[in-house]
Amino acid sequence: MSNHHIFENGKIGEVTIKNRVVMPAMGTNLASSEGEVTDQQIAYYEERAKGGTGLITIEVTAIEAELGKATVNQLRIDDDRFVSGFSRLAKAVHKHDGKIFVQLHHAGRESYSMLTGGKQIVAPSPITCEAVGEVPRELTTEEVKDLVNKFIIGAVRCKRAGIDGVELHGAHGYLINQFLSPHTNQRTDEYGGSFENRMRFLKDIVMGIKEQCGNDFPVMVRLSVDEFEEGGMDVSLSKKVSRYLEEIGVDALHASAGNYNSIDKVVESPLFEQGWRVYLAEEIKKEVNIPVIAVGSIREPQFVNSILADGKADFVAMGRSHIADPEWTRKAMEGRDEEIRKCISCLHCTKSSNPHVSCSINVRAGREREFQEITPIEEKRHVVIVGGGPGGMEAARVLSLKGYDVTLFEKDDKLGGQLNLVSDPVHKQKTDWFIAYLSNEMERLQVDVRLNTEASTDMIESFQPYAVILATGGEINIPNIEGTQLPNVCHYMDYKTGQKTFDNKHVAVLGSGLICHSVVRHLKEEGNDVTLIELPTKSSRRIDDSTRLRLLNRLKNMNANIVTNQKVSEIHPNAVQTEDRTTGEKAEFEIDDVIIAMGVKPYNPLEEPLRKMLDNVFVIGDAADSYFLGGAVGDGFEKAFDIESLVDKKEEALEIQ
Repeated sequence: MSNHHIFENGKIGEVTIKNRVVMPAMGTNLASSEGEVTDQQIAYYEERAKGGTGLITIEVTAIEAELGKATVNQLRIDDDRFVSGFSRLAKAVHKHDGKIFVQLHHAGRESYSMLTGGKQIVAPSPITCEAVGEVPRELTTEEVKDLVNKFIIGAVRCKRAGIDGVELHGAHGYLINQFLSPHTNQRTDEYGGSFENRMRFLKDIVMGIKEQCGNDFPVMVRLSVDEFEEGGMDVSLSKKVSRYLEEIGVDALHASAGNYNSIDKVVESPLFEQGWRVYLAEEIKKEVNIPVIAVGSIREPQFVNSILADGKADFVAMGRSHIADPEWTRKAMEGRDEEIRKCISCLHCTKSSNPHVSCSINVRAGREREFQEITPIEEKRHVVIVGGGPGGMEAARVLSLKGYDVTLFEKDDKLGGQLNLVSDPVHKQKTDWFIAYLSNEMERLQVDVRLNTEASTDMIESFQPYAVILATGGEINIPNIEGTQLPNVCHYMDYKTGQKTFDNKHVAVLGSGLICHSVVRHLKEEGNDVTLIELPTKSSRRIDDSTRLRLLNRLKNMNANIVTNQKVSEIHPNAVQTEDRTTGEKAEFEIDDVIIAMGVKPYNPLEEPLRKMLDNVFVIGDAADSYFLGGAVGDGFEKAFDIESLVDKKEEALEIQ
């Protein structure tokens, strides 16, 4: 299928953009502690420009850092000293024929006193954001006018730096959004009350930028077309706002959604359908003639092309897609769709413990200077990998790019490891994307993949490998609970693989995490009565609160019985006994069967014997107790990228001994 609509030129104001692909603003925490552009930040954005992206919108940039920041290492444009950094950033993007806008931002009530040096946060009105939990101070009229001026000066500095345009962050519950919304703006001065007064803050900013920077300097506004909060912005009000913004000279509208109280609509979990927010852009496009940008979990080139072909939007913004694959646009343009590493919406980028942007499936994200070009080896070498899960395949991919001959053993009849166990249809589509991407890379890079083959030490030694990477995964984790050996107790793999079936039974599922929730859902769909007893697991700690709540609500709507804050003391042939973690109160649940879904523990039978035979043996993924996708892929990438230095270190250690 042709994707030609994606690669047509487009215009925002007087700026021509080479295609219809936008990388929207996303915080990276790559700025310095003082808010300056860093070399790593430039490398991150240049990588996306080099990948063919038409327009890159630089992340939230504070127009006033004292009270306006939303994150610790946030970019700033509230002083002339920051101009040179943005100039370097603009040149890096322009070098690859891309255009660059900066998103001007003030957090308002969606900030924290820890970011303001202990000062009370501010807002149009003293209405607390529940997600933040701090009461804001109402801005005085003079303070509002001062902030208008700071937005204008921020835009002037951007233009001086060679930036092509600005985006005013009027979405996601930040300050401009707070002025627009009747829920958060209950002022009685000229900036509150009527529709025109609530629009005045944004209008004064737009008109001021146009006056200072000229009509040929584009001003774009990002809106939460629906905040999904009672009394807030909704589609009907946003249509009126959009018509007004077009009248006052705004050059484009970016149709987003949500705020901190509805954060799952801002950064979506794997449970959201691809492009679910596109209808918001479509509604706004009916009202205005200026360009409209669609956004929201958009991943596939054909899907992007259809949005444009059907006239639902003029440009398509893909945020996490650009984190996962900076070459998304070039690959789509060259018809290499199967080589695109599509974002799987796992939320690693928002929930990772890393201090800056990171990605579970693209290890280089935010580390472009650390992992630069892959250098080919000078002599042919062989590496054996045991295990065809995501970690093993990622290691094979990188090693093959470096010129190694790679043989990968997988004991099952398909690649993908535990990713194959995801069963929720929407979530499964996304994990299947990653399996398909890595499987295609194995074929494209001519990795010698041997399915249905359980590797032995003799088999591995026969290759006389330069190194061996063990990615043998995990085995079922059975908790130390009396009764787990009873015949009515099984583990989730038995159920997932069809070895155990249940029909009209009362089944208790023990555990937590995505696999656990999918087991409960399937059991309910098959007509069983199900009790989920939530027991903490390593994998469950990777689920953010909003996704967990969404999962539990879905199960409750299916009439599953959810038991929390309990520990299981004993399993009987017809009952599960529990004890309240707080009070110690005992309870008993009648059941027919029990499924244990508490994740895995390392399975690594080959390491010890192989270390007696070979020097360079490395363990990755679940086999090394990296119990989440990002850990497995990260292990695979880093071991493969640095394998020569790792081998050298081992040899040095042996010489010392």
